Amino acid sequence: MWQRIQTVFLVITVVALVISLVQPIWISTDNIARALTPFYYVNGDTFLYMPYSITAVIGIASITVSIMEIRRYDNRMVQIKLGALNSVLLAGMMICAVWFANKVSEQHAAGFKYGWGLYMIFVAVICNWLAIRFIRRDERLVRDSDRLR
Repeated sequence: MWQRIQTVFLVITVVALVISLVQPIWISTDNIARALTPFYYVNGDTFLYMPYSITAVIGIASITVSIMEIRRYDNRMVQIKLGALNSVLLAGMMICAVWFANKVSEQHAAGFKYGWGLYMIFVAVICNWLAIRFIRRDERLVRDSDRLR
């Protein structure tokens, strides 16, 4: 299992998603404590969970699908299908994170920066795409070798 490069990419996907869940997506640079994480938006002393927690729910679902995809190393077709599902989930998580970050940026345009949570989602998307690519390459190699027998 670990000798296949797609397993390494899927583990990097899981690690990047876990980091994106614990790091902020958007941070205010002014003196007021404002931050957007996948679970909530904090503005001073108030915490707003909905609708911002949708990003975390999709992220946890994507982590679960990635782990299932790693465990199904014996069936490449199921891995490809789980990878496609994970791509949809990651796209949804990325869209939610960017949407909410831009929405908060418009409300508080004094000064802000994007946090590591946003960038780790993009890393997870790229690693998931590479894993699917290598799984397809393995499947093609097995089918070509079966044809030669």
